[in-house]
Amino acid sequence: MNLEQKVRDAFKSRFAGQPAMIVRAPGRVNLIGEHTDYNDGFVMPMAIDRSVWIALRPAQGRRVTVHSLDFDKRDSFALEGLQKNQSKWLEYLKGVAWVLQEAGYTLAGWEGVLTSDVPIGAGLSSSAALELATARAFQAVSGFDWEPKKMALLGQRAENKWVGVNCGIMDQLISAAGKAGHALLIDCRSLDCQPAPLPAGVAVVILDTATRRGLDSSAYNERRLQCETVAKFFGVKALRDVDVATFEARQGELEDVFRRRARHVITEDDRTLKAAEALRRGDIGALGRLLDASHASLRDDYEVSCQELNAMVDCARDAAGCLGARMTGAGFGGCAVALVEEARAEVFAQSVTANYEKAVNLKPHIYVCQAAEGAEARPA
Repeated sequence: MNLEQKVRDAFKSRFAGQPAMIVRAPGRVNLIGEHTDYNDGFVMPMAIDRSVWIALRPAQGRRVTVHSLDFDKRDSFALEGLQKNQSKWLEYLKGVAWVLQEAGYTLAGWEGVLTSDVPIGAGLSSSAALELATARAFQAVSGFDWEPKKMALLGQRAENKWVGVNCGIMDQLISAAGKAGHALLIDCRSLDCQPAPLPAGVAVVILDTATRRGLDSSAYNERRLQCETVAKFFGVKALRDVDVATFEARQGELEDVFRRRARHVITEDDRTLKAAEALRRGDIGALGRLLDASHASLRDDYEVSCQELNAMVDCARDAAGCLGARMTGAGFGGCAVALVEEARAEVFAQSVTANYEKAVNLKPHIYVCQAAEGAEARPA
């Protein structure tokens, strides 16, 4: 049973009636452009065909009642006097309600059933998908216009200020504005989005290492500070303002660790722009080589990979049909991503699973994905 039918059926049994609307918002994988977002640079994610789904109908009064199938819990909150509590999954919905009202939207209440097939904690933006699905639900029952970029910014604010996670804009923006069959080149300074078509015959395979260490806050803050220090050295607002030639001409003036951190960010921006160009001309081989180079840079210059991620990337590259692979996400655990010939994707997944398990004694989770549309709402 697909998830849309699952939430429809669950709504009927739990709320004794038909839902009025179905909303969906996707998770994402970042194809290339890592640790560039907070340097005002470029990223190129795609929305994936794994999503948060909500079946809902308007409710009497200004109250939201939601049953989560994944947690088998039902909870509710009033739209007046919002306060935080310990129900973690509900805080994302409350945060979206709070930020929409802060922005001047008049919200109506609703009741719904929620489920998701975006893995939690895998670096595939399950939280952004939940935020944008919630925003879509409020838009559907409240009647305001859907503006993807604006809703993404509000979703980011909800996560920053209500949930307390200092994320960038990429996750919410791709969930809101994704385009089926395309990656999205995002300028993290202007928020300009340019679709880049994925060629037919290519699958994007997400390789979950089954590790969840994540980049801890001290390492993350240290790298941000190192990037800011080098930007000051060059007399610019952010490292996105330094091109490769300028960096190479003056890199000898920098201490080793600062040089390597800056080299990753500056060359990663360059790779991301070249990757978008490669997609536009249908050169998947060039895109694969750029992914390989991105992983080497993240491993050696930015030093945010780990044994499991490196093993996963090696297993992917050794498997038939692989066109390129790299770690994706903040680092020190989580997922890698590979470009694979679509006809070989299932055999590729089996090969990587067996070889990775043999290499590190962990069972991976592997998802063969296609590029999906961003957040949607439609009558049930």
